[in-house]
Amino acid sequence: MEGIVRTRVGYSGGTTPAPTYRSLGDHTETVQIDFDPARITYEQLLQVFWNSHDPTDRSWSRQYRNVIFYHNEEQKNAAERTKDRIAAQLGQTVRTDIVPATAFYLAEDYHQKFHLQQDPVLTGEFDAIYPVMKDFVNSTAVSRINGYLGGYGTSAQLEQEIGLLGLSPSGMKRLRESVHFRN
Repeated sequence: MEGIVRTRVGYSGGTTPAPTYRSLGDHTETVQIDFDPARITYEQLLQVFWNSHDPTDRSWSRQYRNVIFYHNEEQKNAAERTKDRIAAQLGQTVRTDIVPATAFYLAEDYHQKFHLQQDPVLTGEFDAIYPVMKDFVNSTAVSRINGYLGGYGTSAQLEQEIGLLGLSPSGMKRLRESVHFRN
């Protein structure tokens, strides 16, 4: 999506120190999104969130609960406002939690950029650029490509920025062939 700078997966919302996938404690698996508010609004991000899950389902565990972590009152108000709008549209109770953000802990490397890591050809190109996993995880280009591989964005957005993502010509061809947009 245009305006998304970086995404990283991890754990938040609990009190267990230094959670891991095998020792999550009371944390929830979550995605941290860095975005450019001049290019995408928080409400637009919320719309993607609401469209990406069934907000009427009860969470069957704390690890996989439906939750929005807000960072300030403006985000809290927007989340509550959109939750109310979704509830009215569906005519059902929305069970997604809206809670203050707490510490965010990065998930293990093998959880990061899941869609991209399923493609060894494209991952190989980025291994050469980012030999250190931390740099791979923090890369905007890697986040963008992972999003495209997950079906987010449009073909027009991909074509507009594909030459800026650091891929070789064969990597660009591979990406174009691998992307299946949800829209």
